[in-house]
Amino acid sequence: MHGFINIDKPTGITSHDVVARLRRITRIKRIGHAGTLDPAASGVLVVAIGQATRLIEYVQDDTHKTYDALIALGTATDSDDATGTVIHSAPLPQLDAHRLEQTLRQFVGTIQQVPPKVSAIHVDGQRMYDLARQGKAPELPSRQVIVYSLTLHSWSYSSITLTVRCGKGTYIRSLARDIGEALGTRAHLAGLRRTAVGEFTIDRALTLHDLTFEMIASHCVPPHHAIQHLPTHTLNTTDIQRIRNGLSVSHTSNLADDAEMMLCDNTGELVAIARYSQNRLLPHKVFVWSE
Repeated sequence: MHGFINIDKPTGITSHDVVARLRRITRIKRIGHAGTLDPAASGVLVVAIGQATRLIEYVQDDTHKTYDALIALGTATDSDDATGTVIHSAPLPQLDAHRLEQTLRQFVGTIQQVPPKVSAIHVDGQRMYDLARQGKAPELPSRQVIVYSLTLHSWSYSSITLTVRCGKGTYIRSLARDIGEALGTRAHLAGLRRTAVGEFTIDRALTLHDLTFEMIASHCVPPHHAIQHLPTHTLNTTDIQRIRNGLSVSHTSNLADDAEMMLCDNTGELVAIARYSQNRLLPHKVFVWSE
């Protein structure tokens, strides 16, 4: 079995727990997820099976992600979410729609964001959450992320609910913290549900409850789904053999040098991903689905 499974991860378990569950059900070892979802968060977790694991980077890097978030106002935690210890408190702000919309507008577009101290980021070979437990978490530099939209749904004197559409590497916990500070108070992320990773949406996700091998097989999305944004070229029999031997083939295209292309056989099955250079296609990921 090769492909992607869209799982609705419940709260209280890790993304690795989901992978382990699928390994037990399918008895397939080569399984991995395309982007961690915190234990306190629920929603879409895209899982790759078999050789589709070699395409995980395309799901992680080339797709927008959508989240429904609940932000609690008045307190900050050491993890920037509800699982952490409260480290600061502040008076609750007077909120109205105009003030909220103006504040949220500051966080749309390309912004600078400091990741949470409790995170999976590596620093000197160690995870930040491990360093945080040891009291050694350093101050991280800000980094550039993209927030495509923030949609305000509701608010009360102590909380805000909104939908976030963002790119890779955006921490919703950091966004909650920073929105609170912009409103003149403190805040943390009180609830999070991921509703989409690219075209993998929550309404089509499978729950872990009563999940079976047959369900996984019938809902497995073909591997090429992850790279359908790439231009496609159909190979003849001779060129398929050359590509599978790691050799380049000739091809004329308007693509820029080093652009990627999906190579298929005449049935539409993915053969390889190649880079285009000087009228040649050079394979850098070759797939043999019988393995």
